[in-house]
Amino acid sequence: MTATPTPALVCSAKGCRAVPEHAVVWRNPRLHTPERRKVWLACEEHRDHLRDFVQVPGFLLEVVPVEELDREDDRA
Repeated sequence: MTATPTPALVCSAKGCRAVPEHAVVWRNPRLHTPERRKVWLACEEHRDHLRDFVQVPGFLLEVVPVEELDREDDRA
C-alpha cells in the first residue's frame, strides 16, 4: 500500500512559490464563527504584507510558525 503524498506547502502571496515559514491566522467575524480560523501561509518576504492586509480591517488573530498550526486550521 502506498501513502498519498502530502502536497507541498507554498506561500499564499500571489505568484510566490516559496516555502512558507509563517502562518497568518485570521477570521472575518461577519462571515466566520468564533471557532473558525483561516490561514494564509507566508514566506519571510511576504509575512508582513499578508499580516498587514488582514490586520487593517481587524481580522488578524495571530502569526505563528508553520510548525505550530493545528490540524483544524483552515488554509484559505
